[in-house]
Amino acid sequence: VQLVESGGGLVQAGGSLTLSCVASGNIYKVNTMRWYRQAPGKQREGVAGLTTGGTVHYTDFVKGRFTISRDDAKNTVYLQMNSLKTEDTAVYYCSADIKVSQNYEYDYWGQGTQVTVSS
Repeated sequence: VQLVESGGGLVQAGGSLTLSCVASGNIYKVNTMRWYRQAPGKQREGVAGLTTGGTVHYTDFVKGRFTISRDDAKNTVYLQMNSLKTEDTAVYYCSADIKVSQNYEYDYWGQGTQVTVSS
């Protein structure tokens, strides 16, 4: 199983970006999908999560600015980021709880995509 993020880049403060993360491989079912980020010199932190049932969680610093969504037919999770701030600069990672069979579920991570917000 592999997770591949895309959509990162350089954007000015106030701008928008949409990140995508596609899961592929030996997948029985994709459950909760999440986005994390890690800024230089800081610990990785959670950004947003979305269950298969549609329950969404956002951390306070992105509420009202970021939107997580998913397309289960494509095993893809998105992160729409609006009103970006310089402090949003980080490597963004997706993770997913993926069943590889009816009885086995594992947590997988992507390699990350860089988001840089300039002032």
